[in-house]
Amino acid sequence: MPTLLLQNMDLLVLEIRIVFTALACIYIGSHGAIRRPHSAKLPKTGKDGQKNEAEERDDEHIQGMLPSDAIMIPIFAGTVLIGLYYLLKWLEDPDVLNKILRVYFSTMSLASLGKFFADGLHFLTGFVFPTVWIGKERKVYHIDSERRGQWYAGDGPGDRIWDDNKNSPLPGPFSGFKFSATTAKLLWEIRHFFSEEWTVRFVVHGIVNEKVKVKFNDIFGVVLAIAANVFYYTTDSTFLSNILGYAFSYAGIIILSPTTFATGSAVLSGLFFYDIIMVFYTPYMVTVATKIDAPIKLVFEGPTRSSMLGLGDIVVPGIFIGLCLRFDHYMYYSRQQKLKEVELKTEDTSSGQLITKKGTQHILVKPEYVNPQGQWGDHFWGTKLSKIFWPDATPALKASAFPKPYFYAGLVGYLLAMVATLVMLLTFKHAQPALLYLVPGVVTAAWATAAVRGELHHMWNYTEDGSLDKTDVVVEVDGEGNVITELRDNIDKGEQSDKKEEGDEKIVKAGDKPSDGTLTAEKVAKEKAERYPVFLLSIEAPAPYQ
Repeated sequence: MPTLLLQNMDLLVLEIRIVFTALACIYIGSHGAIRRPHSAKLPKTGKDGQKNEAEERDDEHIQGMLPSDAIMIPIFAGTVLIGLYYLLKWLEDPDVLNKILRVYFSTMSLASLGKFFADGLHFLTGFVFPTVWIGKERKVYHIDSERRGQWYAGDGPGDRIWDDNKNSPLPGPFSGFKFSATTAKLLWEIRHFFSEEWTVRFVVHGIVNEKVKVKFNDIFGVVLAIAANVFYYTTDSTFLSNILGYAFSYAGIIILSPTTFATGSAVLSGLFFYDIIMVFYTPYMVTVATKIDAPIKLVFEGPTRSSMLGLGDIVVPGIFIGLCLRFDHYMYYSRQQKLKEVELKTEDTSSGQLITKKGTQHILVKPEYVNPQGQWGDHFWGTKLSKIFWPDATPALKASAFPKPYFYAGLVGYLLAMVATLVMLLTFKHAQPALLYLVPGVVTAAWATAAVRGELHHMWNYTEDGSLDKTDVVVEVDGEGNVITELRDNIDKGEQSDKKEEGDEKIVKAGDKPSDGTLTAEKVAKEKAERYPVFLLSIEAPAPYQ
């Protein structure tokens, strides 16, 4: 084997680049797909204890896969692949189909490419303008945009010591630079510019009525995506084709969810057989992959040869590894849940009379969720090298370092499977169906980890369909305090707050005498009937930073 590897050193270098790129896509995409687990509750941080609007928006459930997809996805994939193969045979010249596919992918990739570029810009902005950093003597400096200064904690609880020598929002050694007042003000305004949220409204009467909160990086990411698509369509750049492939892989891992480990294992098993049949027993896969010039693959070119990897070989195992990471996140908060004794009233009408009984029950209290995303810059600047895997400068940094045994097991399984693919490719000198090795490697690694840790029951019952997202669950416990079963959930269901937030428009009923500035229900309805937006596209910026 060493001799064989030395004889094919150029191919080995290409495969190392491909494996590293695939692992990077899966790693970054899986972290981008982290959401609040059902074992934690969303903190109430808005007005009057209401949920924060931005956090509630990011907390929406994503439609996941169903068990039937294990059958339907391979069938659809095979239908498309066979159709493309015979279309190529009928056209005889693949350039015609490539031009059509270029237009298609240029259009369809705008959303994924915009998301990819925007998150990359957020990543870079976080390194330039973090919120915390570690100084000398392990002092944790906090960068305060409102006060335009930097402080560290004093000896007493709640004490803040402001450092007058640091008048800019820059971290580390850059914080000691003596900027002029004008330059320092400009840096603070740039920081605020990248962090403030704008509101984009798009209305087409009867069709679309959307309001989206975005930042400058999101808008600039879309602009970059449009420019990249124009260059991709007008050039034959393999680099741009790979960029689109990275974006499709990144967005696919974020958007797609297998919902459960059973469904994920079934879907991957179906594609396992699909890949074997299409590569070994038909000419469809190899022909389409080599003749179509579209971002459905990653292509790496060397001095004497080139190598490629289909996007499915990244996305398919990637969504399963992403599920492993979210399961790690779920278990992290599940271990923090506590039991609380409460006295509940129950009504019994079995005897024909209404009898109210009181009893002591246990409620499963979930910990509050801390969003770990967007902490790359704080992790870099706010963590000493000795604690790089255990950051604790802020609650968000501490929450981002939750244990990830299933995620790392999936990555190791993927790496070993890719090495096995390379060995078989060199041995038989024939295109290999990567899923033949990736599916057993990733799936076996995850289930074996659960078996070793004694968490097969938790892994089997885990789901992302929203059924586990319950609050104030009444449970039955055994003598050791372990939860046996759920008796009742959402005991506070139906309790609605009638309070209105300050600034809400006050409306009185018809016949009431309205006070100054108050609108009657008839007047509001009349204004809505007389005027409505037919087409509206606007970008609203927040008030100027003071």
